[in-house]
Amino acid sequence: MVYLENIINYGIIGLLILMSIVAVAIAIERSIIYRKIKIEDFKDKKELELELTKKLHLIATIGSNAPYIGLLGTVLGIMLTFYTMGREGLMDTGKIMIGLALALKATAIGLMVAIPSIIFYNLLLRKVKVILIRWEIGNGRK
Repeated sequence: MVYLENIINYGIIGLLILMSIVAVAIAIERSIIYRKIKIEDFKDKKELELELTKKLHLIATIGSNAPYIGLLGTVLGIMLTFYTMGREGLMDTGKIMIGLALALKATAIGLMVAIPSIIFYNLLLRKVKVILIRWEIGNGRK
């Protein structure tokens, strides 16, 4: 039982925290790049677009998969609670609530990773579009 709790606490939640750190780090790195980029250095729009969209897919992937990883933690936590209830027979409701709270913690953390990641992705994608439009205006293209 303790082993499964550790998998949920350190495995699932640890993975979600790592994903969050990666998403924030990429968002910060991309923001810095967008501020420093000189669109006049790019003669080809596709080359500029490749530079601008680099690593954005990772933020989108983290944002879209974090809820599922949190849900996996929830399912494992509920399974652990039911297993313990079945093995021990009658259980104190306090133990049941602790098991369910552990399960729901994984879902909450998954959402706490996903929501900011999707916000970062959308904000960065908007910045990419603005930079590309500025390049088009500067180069007289539609």
